[in-house]
Amino acid sequence: MVVEQSSGRILATAFCAGHVHDFALFQKSRLWLSQQSRCVADAGYRGIKRWHGNSQTPHKKSKHHALTAEQKVQNKALSGQRMVVEHVLARLKVFRILSERYRNRRKRFSLRFNLLAAVCNHQLASSV
Repeated sequence: MVVEQSSGRILATAFCAGHVHDFALFQKSRLWLSQQSRCVADAGYRGIKRWHGNSQTPHKKSKHHALTAEQKVQNKALSGQRMVVEHVLARLKVFRILSERYRNRRKRFSLRFNLLAAVCNHQLASSV
């Protein structure tokens, strides 16, 4: 899911059948992001720099090297910017179809998710 940082609008979604890692789904979706746009992703998107040069992911500590104080500050700032996406996810999970196990036809999940995203975008636009 691609969310606009300033307004919280949902811009794009991608789906596939079964369990697929987020970054693998991003690669398969072939979503084109402008190089001028800034992409803030979570730790699951390691290696996104090869696909989009203007992207940021949090620093990750290794078994032998702890994070420095500067890296911890950068991670905290990045997580603050990602809060917009987390709030959008919370807004979507108000609809129980997304917060619980999906028991309907899988072919229709993307349609229903996009309809709920449109409803959330409409509510956001009407509240401004």
